[in-house]
Amino acid sequence: MSLDPKRKAYLESLCRQFRIDVIETLHSIQTGHPGGSLSVCEILTAIFFEKARFDAKNPKWPGRDRVVLSKGHAAPMLYRILAELEFFPKEDLKTLRQAGSHLQGHPSPNHTPGIEIPTGPLGFGYSAALGMALAQRLDYPDAYTYAILGDGETNEGIVWEAAMSASKFKADNFITILDNNHVQLDGPSNVIMPMGDIHAKWSAFGYNVIHCNGHDVEDVCDAIDLAKEKKGMPSIIIAETVKGKGVSFMEGNNKWHGSAIDDESYKKAMAELKGGASDA
Repeated sequence: MSLDPKRKAYLESLCRQFRIDVIETLHSIQTGHPGGSLSVCEILTAIFFEKARFDAKNPKWPGRDRVVLSKGHAAPMLYRILAELEFFPKEDLKTLRQAGSHLQGHPSPNHTPGIEIPTGPLGFGYSAALGMALAQRLDYPDAYTYAILGDGETNEGIVWEAAMSASKFKADNFITILDNNHVQLDGPSNVIMPMGDIHAKWSAFGYNVIHCNGHDVEDVCDAIDLAKEKKGMPSIIIAETVKGKGVSFMEGNNKWHGSAIDDESYKKAMAELKGGASDA
């Protein structure tokens, strides 16, 4: 179901602000992962603002949907969205990656409402998310688990072990979204570890494969709706994205996977994001 134009415009404005705030935070602390945080912005926004069922005032509500950011290095964007939804105060964002903060560099449920499981080692979160989905349907068959993978993360064998299991157990309440930004830590994904035809690969593992523009909130929402319509098998949404989306010199550049943002780069990024030079 298409979004109301006013709602879509509102979500797009949120995404712009989220990008600004994440860059400001990472610049201020001189650490963190900007590239993957920027690429996953619309995906997380679509899930949390339109599709996932939860209660920020009761984050452990048993009937909630689970959202697992398996590509845990993109935690800054996840934290920013959770703060907007009042899972915790926005002021906490200033403590990101600092000693004693509940906002660690990768998601951790320790004192951080809205986080389901630690997702530091790539691939681990995906396997755990499947376990959540299978457990959920025993008591809450109308609940969903959303797992967000990075395309570089699919280099990990544990991802494909989980995929085989999801297919075997017909986990149709398990919705995977692949942040397909084509760049990982050391360079282009198709150079570091080519994955070939990813549609064919996931289809061969027994998944219902859907494609969308990962920087169009409405397109992501429509893809999730299609995934929910498919019964008897898990679904994966291959969301085409751009690493560092919204900041021209970060886009597609593996340097910005995890580099600190210097003052000059920060000024350039703010000029683009606040001036609209590079729209989401």
